[in-house]
Amino acid sequence: MRFGKMQLLFVAIVLCITFIVPQFAAADDGAATFKAKCAVCHGADGGGKIGPSLKTTTLSADQIATFLTTGDEAKKAPHKKPISGLSADDAKAVGAYVKTLK
Repeated sequence: MRFGKMQLLFVAIVLCITFIVPQFAAADDGAATFKAKCAVCHGADGGGKIGPSLKTTTLSADQIATFLTTGDEAKKAPHKKPISGLSADDAKAVGAYVKTLK
């Protein structure tokens, strides 16, 4: 009986490491990419500068990633086109990071 509880605890820890830790890593990578490519216009804290504040965006992280990788003709430059040098994984990391801004 006690061995079963230890196995359950081990499985729970492994699942947490598998699913939660990569999200934090993605947010860290996203922060570096955000600072390099986005902070000039949106501010280092995402509070807005030349570009709007991202702290209150209603877009999901996936929508942000899609926006960064495809662009939107209705937006002002540089967002009319995809952000150059930004991979899909980088865009997902930036999207995850932007959702942490408060």
